[in-house]
Amino acid sequence: MKPSRPHFENIQSGSEFNQWYWLKAEMVEICKILNLPYSGGKFELRDRIIYALDNDGKLLDKPKVKKVTSKFNWAKEKLSLETIITDSVTFGKNFRGFMTAQIGNHFSCHSDFMDWVKANPGKTLQEAVLKWEELERRKEDPTFKREIAQHNMLSQYVRDFLEAHPELAFKDALAAWKLKKEMPMKDGFVKYEKGDDLLKVDEE
Repeated sequence: MKPSRPHFENIQSGSEFNQWYWLKAEMVEICKILNLPYSGGKFELRDRIIYALDNDGKLLDKPKVKKVTSKFNWAKEKLSLETIITDSVTFGKNFRGFMTAQIGNHFSCHSDFMDWVKANPGKTLQEAVLKWEELERRKEDPTFKREIAQHNMLSQYVRDFLEAHPELAFKDALAAWKLKKEMPMKDGFVKYEKGDDLLKVDEE
């Protein structure tokens, strides 16, 4: 019988915790048990718990956050194609309304575009419009695949499973995922591996 994830109360070290896949909601509850702050992303919570388990419950130092230097108010300022992207850029109603007016109602503020904008202070919104159109043209390539965020392991797993087994269905990929995530994994990352289509619940 394959090993299954133990209850958190039975885990003694950070390395043991790190073998297993945990939902963010589970890690929030674990942080509460350990009297740790429970705000932040999945990987931030994971690192915090691992450090506390290995250091008598101590809190991991927060990474230094780069301070915003611009005071440009993206929620209220009138935007134009000449507007310079600043490190204070936000993607609220004002920004999205401006981009929709330039591009059309088919504009969507997807993660690839937002990542580009945030990484390019100093460029103009005209350049941002051109970049959005460039990113959209990728869809015309039948081989194009949008990159899946690292934390979204389920989506990546299902994509990889179905690419390896096009004769199978989403329900098969999901069934394999549910079993795989209960097994020990390096750094808790659940990744598709050859043979996962054969995963079945062990018989007693």
